[in-house]
Amino acid sequence: MDSRAIAELILHLGRIASGDGLVGGLTPTQWTGLRYFARANRFSRTPSAFAAFHGTTRGTASQIIKGLVADGYLKQTRSRTDGRSIRLDPTRKARALLKDDPLQALVRAADALPPGVRGSFAAILQRLLGSVAVQAGKPLFGTCETCAHFEGDDCCQDGVSAYECGFVNEPLAAGELDQLCINFSSAKPGQPGIGTA
Repeated sequence: MDSRAIAELILHLGRIASGDGLVGGLTPTQWTGLRYFARANRFSRTPSAFAAFHGTTRGTASQIIKGLVADGYLKQTRSRTDGRSIRLDPTRKARALLKDDPLQALVRAADALPPGVRGSFAAILQRLLGSVAVQAGKPLFGTCETCAHFEGDDCCQDGVSAYECGFVNEPLAAGELDQLCINFSSAKPGQPGIGTA
C-alpha cells in the first residue's frame, strides 16, 4: 500500500470515528472540546491551550467553549494568581455524556487488537502525529511520564508528592501523570508527543 493510501485511510477513519451531525446533542467539534478538557491536566485546561491542541484560532476555540459552558458541560474557574485567566473543568454532566462518546467504537476496535500490535500501532501513530505537527508548526502535547520536565522517584515522603513538573515547579498527583499537557517536551529525541487533533 502506498503512503497516500495510508494517509487517506487515517483521515477517513478519523471522520467516521468522530461521528456525523449531532450525537448526544453535540457536534463533532464540541465532542473534540469535551474530550480535550476531560484528558487535559490542570495546566492545560485553558482556552488558549485548547486552541493550540485543536489547531484553530482562539476565537473559534472560544465559541466552542462558550457553547459547552452554556450547556453545562464545562465549569469556568478564575485563576487565583492571575485574575485574567480561567481554567475549564468538565462537569458531572460532561463525564456522564462521555460514556456515550461516538469515539467508543474506535476504542473498542483498538481494544480488539493484540497487545503487541496495539503498542506498535500506537508508537507508529505518535510518530506520524509528531512529524505532521512539526511540519505544520503545531505544538506537541504529551503526558508526564515521557516529558523532559517530569521529575519524580515514585516515593512519597511526609505527605509531599513524589512527582513534580519542572516546567511550572508544581507537585503532580499520580492521577495527573497520564493527562495531556501543553508544556510537554519530549524526554527522548525523536520521541514525539501527541500532535494536534
